[in-house]
Amino acid sequence: MPQLLQLLSEYGYVVLFGSAFLEQMGLPLPAATLLVAMGALARSGDTVFGIVVAAAALAALIADLIWFMLGKIYGRSILRLLCRISLEPDFCVRRTEDKFERLGMLVLLPAKFIPGFNAAAVPLAGMIKTPLLRFLAVDIPGVLLWSTAYTLLGYIFSAQIERVITYLSGFGTGVLILIAITLTLYVGRKVQQRHYSQKTLSASRITPEAVKAKLDRKERILIFDTRNRLDRKTDPVRIPGAFHVLPEHIDFQPGDIGRDQDIVIYCSCPNEATSARVALHLQRRGLLLARPLEGGLEGWRQRDFPLERLD
Repeated sequence: MPQLLQLLSEYGYVVLFGSAFLEQMGLPLPAATLLVAMGALARSGDTVFGIVVAAAALAALIADLIWFMLGKIYGRSILRLLCRISLEPDFCVRRTEDKFERLGMLVLLPAKFIPGFNAAAVPLAGMIKTPLLRFLAVDIPGVLLWSTAYTLLGYIFSAQIERVITYLSGFGTGVLILIAITLTLYVGRKVQQRHYSQKTLSASRITPEAVKAKLDRKERILIFDTRNRLDRKTDPVRIPGAFHVLPEHIDFQPGDIGRDQDIVIYCSCPNEATSARVALHLQRRGLLLARPLEGGLEGWRQRDFPLERLD
């Protein structure tokens, strides 16, 4: 038996449990790959299929419960933290919220198969105050589906997987070095994309103080609230006079809005990513005074500026 498979047959359950837990907590570890390898070993009798599935599912469930409770206690601040450490910030939260709005708790069933999605979906379930039993009723089938699917994949293709591992074992430590280099390049590429994305969205912001001053002087100013319906339901307030417009529905004909019109766009996403995208879209359409609100709705709230309840 190749050395790698021998190692997994002896210590695989512990390694798998730790890898699955840390991966679900946010570290880039190959838990799915380990599940496939352990499934291959189950076919040859070196591991037990049910224990492999249970170990990974239990580890993922514990991690999910931690994120769920953090989301319930700390709310949106946890999502902001996730986007600060994520290699694909901002978009993951908005995408997850949109899917949550359409499908509800059922989004947790396929969540672990979608990179970056599970990290935001679980704390979001806590943020919207989902009852614990209702969360478990969906999350437990979700973690079992995830662990069973990858383990079964390894079980079915065990012969092919063992041949691949045997072939790679002939290269010794060279394979590990190649994997490390590939992972480093992947992370580096993601960091570069993150930097480029933030640079692209660095549209000049307008401060809450400047907007408040314009409102106090009764100046003509359009304020767009681009939060999705889920955000507005969990935080049912808005800046006075703001219009709710979803980014995908922003459309207008030439002349509908004057080119000298002040337009302020805000959201509740980290780094004002959504409002920055909307502002850049409007600027490309000729509305050069369209600007995202610095700090978004939270920045406005932190200054104790007035808010009005949604109807």
